[in-house]
Amino acid sequence: MAQTANHHERRYFIAGGLITASSLATRAWGANERVRVGMIGCGGRTRSMIKEILGVPGVDLVAVCDVDRNQMEERANEVAKICGKKPAMYEDMRKLLEDKSIDAVAIVTTNHWHALATIWACQAGKHVYCEKPVCHNVFEGQKMVEAARKYKRVVQGGTQRRSWGGFRKAVEVLNQGAIGDVYMVRTFLTRYREPIGFKPNTPPPNWLNWDLWLGPAPQQPYHANLVHYNWHWFWDFGNGEMGNNGSHYIDIARWFMNKKNPSRIQTAGGRFGPKDQGQTPNVENSTFTFDDGKILECQIRNMYTPEASQWHIYGTKGYMHFQEEIFKREFNFEIYLGTNQKPEPKVENFPDIDHMGIFIDAIRQNKPEILTCDIEESRISANYCLLADIAYRLNRDLKFDPKTERFEDADANAMLSRKYRKPFVVPEKV
Repeated sequence: MAQTANHHERRYFIAGGLITASSLATRAWGANERVRVGMIGCGGRTRSMIKEILGVPGVDLVAVCDVDRNQMEERANEVAKICGKKPAMYEDMRKLLEDKSIDAVAIVTTNHWHALATIWACQAGKHVYCEKPVCHNVFEGQKMVEAARKYKRVVQGGTQRRSWGGFRKAVEVLNQGAIGDVYMVRTFLTRYREPIGFKPNTPPPNWLNWDLWLGPAPQQPYHANLVHYNWHWFWDFGNGEMGNNGSHYIDIARWFMNKKNPSRIQTAGGRFGPKDQGQTPNVENSTFTFDDGKILECQIRNMYTPEASQWHIYGTKGYMHFQEEIFKREFNFEIYLGTNQKPEPKVENFPDIDHMGIFIDAIRQNKPEILTCDIEESRISANYCLLADIAYRLNRDLKFDPKTERFEDADANAMLSRKYRKPFVVPEKV
């Protein structure tokens, strides 16, 4: 991405198209005007996302993009089956972003592409829905927020549990003081995963644009454990289970506590079981401590375990137990006060909010404030996952300044960003 500047504004070139910050005027939407969406990334998550996008009234899914041509063709055919018209297909997202008729994009790529794709989209005048974790490192999240604010774009994170009624109701009763002052939250994430084995380096398959798949990551050989999904377990591309699903659980846990960044991070764990090619831990226990001494704990286990995924919220008057039946879409909490062995009477949950629908509503109304998970909230939740991984990789406790978002540890600070492979560089100035 080439950049030039004059005395008044910085100009941006996205794949040959000139975009200026001053040209992105707020748009007034007509009552019957349709919102045109492009989808960047066509992996497994997009099977359900296609239905979510097309399930919102007044929305058209007009383009799909993926460096895997087979996967892109499959998703395009799925869109055509639902709405009767095949979307445009792009191998390079920069070409999709040149289409001025596209109003918004859903970014469903590998983690290491989330930030640059979001920044490019904001610069190109698109609103953005970005899957979790929204960034691959702390620096990237900061730049994503800067881009959203500078270009006045609606940017929603894919931590969609904030739109689910059970969690919303739980937050309401906690804020009302149902269990007193919340001083600690413990969350467990249990997902058993088989070892991934070892795959040899080979030439990339002819259906894959390997250079674009790598994007901002270091140049390296292709092997089949990266494409698709198992990239989550390699540091250059993913953030382990902590970033993969831990981002959901930590997002809710800190929402329960009404907290921003922590000030101390302690992490222990390892990659247990049969040795395989993966790099990230499959057991990771992290403790985040805040300036006021309150604690958020997150335990992640990809091994055999009897416990279901859950939250325990501890307050000065009692505690809340929240268990997630993810595949049943049931999210029920119980409150126990004092030393009572029986729970308090259950309260009726709120209805769910359509997470994609609220994103479209925010675009139409030009009101990012109505989002259930604005990019700032989503990137702070991602911070926890990223900080935990840094503490794990350095194998030591870390002190973190919640305001400056810097460590006292020089080695840890070096891991807040990364070296980018040109031309796929997340810019200092967005």
